[in-house]
Amino acid sequence: MNLQEFWFLLIGVLFTGYFVLEGFDFGVGMLMPVLGKGSDARRRVVLNTIGPVWDGNEVWLLTAGGAMFAAFPEWYASLFSGFYLALLLVLVALIVRVCAIEYRSKIDDPRWRGWCDAGIGIGSWVPALAWGWIFGNVVHGVPLEADKNIGGSAGDLFGPYALLGGLTTGLLFALHGAIFINLKTGGEVRADSLRIARLLLVPTAVVVAAFGIWTQLAHGTGWTWIPLAAAVIGLVVAAVSVLAGRDGWAFTGTTVTIAAATVLLFGSLFPNVLPSTISDAFSLTVDNASSTPYTLKVMSWAAVIVTPVVLGYQGWTYWVFRKRITVEQIPAPIGLPLGRGADG
Repeated sequence: MNLQEFWFLLIGVLFTGYFVLEGFDFGVGMLMPVLGKGSDARRRVVLNTIGPVWDGNEVWLLTAGGAMFAAFPEWYASLFSGFYLALLLVLVALIVRVCAIEYRSKIDDPRWRGWCDAGIGIGSWVPALAWGWIFGNVVHGVPLEADKNIGGSAGDLFGPYALLGGLTTGLLFALHGAIFINLKTGGEVRADSLRIARLLLVPTAVVVAAFGIWTQLAHGTGWTWIPLAAAVIGLVVAAVSVLAGRDGWAFTGTTVTIAAATVLLFGSLFPNVLPSTISDAFSLTVDNASSTPYTLKVMSWAAVIVTPVVLGYQGWTYWVFRKRITVEQIPAPIGLPLGRGADG
């Protein structure tokens, strides 16, 4: 394995971690209006399941983007320019979600919390759907021209495969989030999230299977049947465990499915990083899109030193905040009143 292949593999690992961890963050935000309906305490229980970890999970995306920029600048430049509006929309949605989560408890007013809850929902739904659509386009190929710019019309990026990719990540993250809420809550919130998870099982399984088989038949190689099989097995384990009320195994199942699906996408993409539908000669590969060997070597040493520290800290965080949350544990709100106070 050369350094170009190593960094392609590492970027795949980073996106896998991001989709697994941010996947349930998105799912929690997507389901929060349903599971928290009628009670602010219930909404706070749902939100508190990701409260200690959501910002750490976003670091995986920052690291993946930074690694792409440093290791494959041609890939980064073409992808981010060609999908500029889509990625800007994702960025704005993530910023809205950050602000909504951080400022929700600052003001003790139902209208304020309603605005923040809407921000959390929008900031979860948009990235959950957009990431599948973006990666669907990347794997399928885009009208990449000789100058490394993505040409064509907007309609070229809204083909059925890419749209199915968006629906796949949307449903899969919603199921992943529902199961995470099962794992982290008790009482009525857990009962409702378990009901939602059971309702999501069939449509998620159908869409994931359709997208996985399409990916394998159209873009996969011989060995990518393995992650496809792993994704199916993970989904079966999740379904059986949800029906049996085994939260830990259910969460393990959806984790395996998301990880295996990401491996399937990156495995189907390799050795390309951005295929061209105009001509194979215009495609970006791990060889023609990479940085210099010296740059990759320096980055590799930095990754070897820093990565274990980051993983250890994040693992410790999950261990500390591992217990379940119930409505009874939620204290009274302590935020300020909306608008100017009596002394203002």
